[in-house]
Amino acid sequence: MAEISANAVKVLREKTGVGMMDCKKALVECAGNEEKAIAYLREKGLAKAAKKAGRATSQGLIGSYIHNNGKIGVMVELKCETDFVAKSDKFKEFAKDLAMQIAAASPLCVTPDQVPADLLAKEREIFKHQAMQEGKPEAIAEKIVDGRLKKYYSEVCLLEQPFIKDDKKTIKELLNELIGVLGENMQIGRFTRMVLGEDAEADAAEE
Repeated sequence: MAEISANAVKVLREKTGVGMMDCKKALVECAGNEEKAIAYLREKGLAKAAKKAGRATSQGLIGSYIHNNGKIGVMVELKCETDFVAKSDKFKEFAKDLAMQIAAASPLCVTPDQVPADLLAKEREIFKHQAMQEGKPEAIAEKIVDGRLKKYYSEVCLLEQPFIKDDKKTIKELLNELIGVLGENMQIGRFTRMVLGEDAEADAAEE
C-alpha cells in the first residue's frame, strides 16, 4: 500500500472540497496518483456532493415504510433544494429505500458525530479492553480500537451502513451518487423507527 502524505491529502481536499478521510481513501485506492484520485471521487459522486454541501435544503419529503407484518414502521426525512427534485421518481425511490434500510438495519442515528458521547466512550472502553486482553501493545491496541469503532459506525450510523440491496455501497455513497445525478444538495434529516409493543416491553422491564 502506498504511503500517502498529509500534504497530498490536503491538496486533494482543496481541489475537490471533499472531506479528508474520503480524500485519503481515494489516494490510497489510486496509489497516490492525484488525477486518478480526482476521477475516483467524481465517479463516487463525492466531488459534486462536496461542492453542493453548503446549499440550503428547505424542500424534500417524508419517506415511509410499513413492513408486511404490520409491526415495524419507519418515517424518514429526506431534504433537497427544490420541490421539482423532491417530486422526481429517483428522489422518491431513494426516500423509500432509506425507510426500508432503517426498518431492516435499525440505525441509532444518521452520522457518526450523532452517536451519544457516553455510548461512544463505553464502546471504546470495551474495544480497548478486548485488545489488551488479546495481548496487544498499547499503540497497536489503539489502532485496533479505531478499526473496531469504524465497524461499529457501519452498524449504528445510517450513512455508514452497507445498503441492504447492494452491500458493496454505503448509504452515504448512494446519497452522493444521487446528488451527482440530480444536481442538488441533499441531506437525510430525522427518522423514526417504531416496533409494535417495544415501548410497552421496555416500560415493563423497568418496573
